[in-house]
Amino acid sequence: MLRWKNIFLLSCNMIIVIDGPAGSGKSSTAKALASICNLVFLDSGALYRTVTLLWLQENKPDDKQFYEALSSAQIHSSSDDSLFRVYLHGKDVSKDIRKSSVAECVSEVAKKPFVRSYVNQIMRRIVQTGSFIADGRDLGTAVFPDADLKFYMDASVEERARRRFQELKKAEPENKTITYEDVLNNVRHRDKVDSQREMDPLAKADDAILIDTTGLTFEEQLKMMSDYIKKLKHKP
Repeated sequence: MLRWKNIFLLSCNMIIVIDGPAGSGKSSTAKALASICNLVFLDSGALYRTVTLLWLQENKPDDKQFYEALSSAQIHSSSDDSLFRVYLHGKDVSKDIRKSSVAECVSEVAKKPFVRSYVNQIMRRIVQTGSFIADGRDLGTAVFPDADLKFYMDASVEERARRRFQELKKAEPENKTITYEDVLNNVRHRDKVDSQREMDPLAKADDAILIDTTGLTFEEQLKMMSDYIKKLKHKP
């Protein structure tokens, strides 16, 4: 196990982003790097999942109705080291948003332009308060095009589906209906929706560093990415 926690400091008001498709390991890597590099973790996916949970609670309204519901929604977040929590109308929904019912709908909700604008505004406001590492789909291309450092993580679709399947089994151990084949089909569908959506599709930023995690251990990818962050610290 790595023992590098808090081994170096970064200057204030810095943003490092990690983009990539579903299941590429963005969130777990960003959480670990936040701890190692004294950064605050910002989970954009959790914000989109919270909006999706609201959409489900509102019984899947049409766009006009949902725009009105979202405009009056109380969505907040808190960050403590590598722990990112989200709240909907004052309730901590950090566990609720990890359920398969939310995962199956998040890409459909997240592709709506008014939803993306809403979440982007939240994220841009959050990062004004310090140094962050954030993970998402379009952070380096649309949300934070001037980020101090950009990564793009990827892996084979089969590997990403396996990781997501394990994540869902852990989040919903009582749910015996979840199968690897269903998760694989969902990941493929999310890839298609994310890459073909009209507003800010999933894409690697030209200046992003590609990290292919297929075949890499978690510690290997952390070492690789933390080395880049160390170089950023010493950049004149």
